[in-house]
Amino acid sequence: MLHPERVSGLIVQNGNAYAEGLSNEWEPLKAYWREPTQANREKLRGWLSLDGTRLQYATGLPEELQRRLSPDTWTLDWSLLMRPGNIDMQLDLFGDYQRNVALYPKSHEFFRRYRPPTLIVWGRYDPFFTVAGAQAYQRDLPDVQLHLLDAGHFALETHAPEIAGFIRDFLEAKVSAKAELASKDR
Repeated sequence: MLHPERVSGLIVQNGNAYAEGLSNEWEPLKAYWREPTQANREKLRGWLSLDGTRLQYATGLPEELQRRLSPDTWTLDWSLLMRPGNIDMQLDLFGDYQRNVALYPKSHEFFRRYRPPTLIVWGRYDPFFTVAGAQAYQRDLPDVQLHLLDAGHFALETHAPEIAGFIRDFLEAKVSAKAELASKDR
């Protein structure tokens, strides 16, 4: 937002920028933001276990999509999280996320003013960021390309080839449009 001239476009994968995009799963975090007590912080620790990490990948997914997930994903995440101090750093990040939410209105203003070409791919089974949050981008970016997938929070884990195709098509169209504009300027 500080340098809009540097933004050629946006590719968003379950990246929320709207209050309605925060699911009920955020209630423990919101409680911590309102009252940053040790007790509220500790309630968040359950997400930061091997099972909690696995659930971030699998929650909400139908069984056939869960079978596409490699256990390597959450196992690697967990192996990094369990290093000394990392869980506390993650809890600090949970607390700090409220700054992102506070910036949502500035993001909306940026979208409306600069209207960057935007591709959004979103897992409709995301337990954290709702489909309403994905659709909300359309208020501020009427030309957005929005693709709702039968996927979860980490949509690339189950739909990488499909998402890669969307990205390729988006970039090719963007490059073609830019080349067309450049040829008109000659």
